[in-house]
Amino acid sequence: MSIPGMRRAAVGLTALAVAALGALATTPEQADARPKPVDVTLLALNDFHGNLEPPTGSSGTIAGQTAGGVEFLATHLAELRAAAKKKNTITVAAGDLIGASPLLSAAFHDEPTIEALSMAGLDYASVGNHEFDEGAAELLRIQNGGCHPVDGCGDGTPYRGAGFQYLSANAFKTETGRPLLPPYAIHKVQGVKVGFIGMTLEGTPEIVSQQGVAGLTFADEAVTANRYARELRSKGVETIVVLLHEGGAQASTGGINDCVGMTGPIVDIANRMDPSIDVVVSGHTHQAYNCDINGKLVTSASSFGRLVTDIDLKIDRRTGDVLSAGAENVVVTRDVAKDPKQTELINRYKTVLGPVAGRQVGETTQAITRSQETLFGTTMGESPLGNLIADAQLAATDDEQGAVAAFMNPGGVRADLDAGPVTYEEAFTVQPFANNLVTLDLTGAQLYCVLEQQFVTGRTLYPSATVGYVVDPAGTTGTAADPCAGTRVVRGSLTLGGTAVDTAATYRVTVNNFLAGGGDGFSALTAGTNLVTGMIDLDAFVAYLTAQSPVSAPTLDRIRTTAEVPAA
Repeated sequence: MSIPGMRRAAVGLTALAVAALGALATTPEQADARPKPVDVTLLALNDFHGNLEPPTGSSGTIAGQTAGGVEFLATHLAELRAAAKKKNTITVAAGDLIGASPLLSAAFHDEPTIEALSMAGLDYASVGNHEFDEGAAELLRIQNGGCHPVDGCGDGTPYRGAGFQYLSANAFKTETGRPLLPPYAIHKVQGVKVGFIGMTLEGTPEIVSQQGVAGLTFADEAVTANRYARELRSKGVETIVVLLHEGGAQASTGGINDCVGMTGPIVDIANRMDPSIDVVVSGHTHQAYNCDINGKLVTSASSFGRLVTDIDLKIDRRTGDVLSAGAENVVVTRDVAKDPKQTELINRYKTVLGPVAGRQVGETTQAITRSQETLFGTTMGESPLGNLIADAQLAATDDEQGAVAAFMNPGGVRADLDAGPVTYEEAFTVQPFANNLVTLDLTGAQLYCVLEQQFVTGRTLYPSATVGYVVDPAGTTGTAADPCAGTRVVRGSLTLGGTAVDTAATYRVTVNNFLAGGGDGFSALTAGTNLVTGMIDLDAFVAYLTAQSPVSAPTLDRIRTTAEVPAA
């Protein structure tokens, strides 16, 4: 039974909650005889992304405070449990705990993060899209333990697996139709049952490499949640929590505990969920919010371990229904004592990592950021760092594979480069996915189609310096079914190396394997032929930094508009 979510200050029994208890007691004796509700505290996080050490820059602040770092996160979790006065506390997460991680975790296939979160008391977690970065078999190894099949035991000791349970309700093995991992868990608290359903976003295959999701099928989030909610109720579970790696965003005026002008997939999903679902712990968008959507408490704790969502539930001891639900996003400040076990873990892995992380691989003359310029009123323009990466990818494949252009997806550029020396660790933080470069043949017509698809997906491909073209803001946008029908890119304006592209000619183009497989919605790239797989993108980036240092930010003049270049 779902009761509308209420803020922490307003937690209490509503009229509906009282009705759920039965007839209202009329005497003190009757009131005392009524069973007291069971108090349950959920402590929730999401999108940790292996940030064991405190994240830096804007990634390390929230609500005007420096925040994050697993040493501080573990202490805050312990303090929140203590503040609950030993109420029944369950710690949960909504996916992307690993993947796109800093080198300290990623160098060991994120085993340090799993170990750290297990020590911090995590109980259940949904599977995010980044849990699939290395494929289903690797995810099962992360859950169950065992040394990596290629790299072995990174720190010299056997990896024991997660001390918590990953839940994955809507990722099915295509061959058998069975879930890859348990779809839900039932947690008993003082005789009442709390059910947790875990899932990732249905669109995971569009944002993960095809190798990562090979053999898997992803189902609709709301339909799946409703299916397993019915199954839980058949087992006597009336308190149901969904751990969902999908989310939304509120207006910029909203604070970490607000829900102002909420938009995004989570709104539609929550509206389609069965009324029996009480709480949705969400993620993916790296936003903070605390909402009531369709009578459900819907929360998100931003990212990188900067927040913990403290959720209080009062559950009817007799019926198992939720009587009231309230939440508060709590900042993981750095003014508390560091958890000594987490400090020991970090130091142990830093010792094993040794001098690799600090090795200088290049130098920049200025800070080179991943921020995108504004193009006709939207942030769909070029990025200094994105352009630089595209240049590096072309340099790695021009002589080797005959490439004449390269394109980089914005989601693959994960951090800025500061001015001055660049270490291997900093380069890795910019490009942590270990994607292979793929060089393929596209006709000029197909190239135009790829560029038109940018306006269908809402994502800009960062071009190498050899590429130039003009965008018409008044042009039409194609459709998902036919992106080539768009007219945003002025025909005849596309040049490679200063020469106009012939729609009938064939050109060698380099992208990463994620894009080559149609990632980020760029299905037009799957039409490429004569594919040749090259080096890892990070290796190409490091080689370019080393060869070209000191490196400056590229000029943003590869994509222009008709306002800058009037029609002939």
